[in-house]
Amino acid sequence: MATPLVAGLTVAAAAYIGRQAVTTYVKLASAPAGSFFKSSKTFYKGGFQPEMTKREAALILGLRESAGEERIKDAHRRIMVANHPDSGGSSFIAAKVNEAKDILLGKKKPGSMM
Repeated sequence: MATPLVAGLTVAAAAYIGRQAVTTYVKLASAPAGSFFKSSKTFYKGGFQPEMTKREAALILGLRESAGEERIKDAHRRIMVANHPDSGGSSFIAAKVNEAKDILLGKKKPGSMM
């Protein structure tokens, strides 16, 4: 009595595992090369522009151009804690983050040198 039950469960488990293997293979085969195991979050590729724009400032802080003052200050604070020159961060990156905050808050006009 138990033998047919075990055989039936074995066949069902094998079918389920086979189905999952085929589904995974189809996903892998249809994905672009190297994209299957990448993180879902993508980052901006490229360096800084010679003169920072409002769009670039928003990209640096990870916000929308229309973000409110509180969100801008919060994002600035979060990034500066991770990249402050006194704790081993880059002074260049810190300057760019500060410039991005100033542009989004309207304290500095986009594209101006000072």
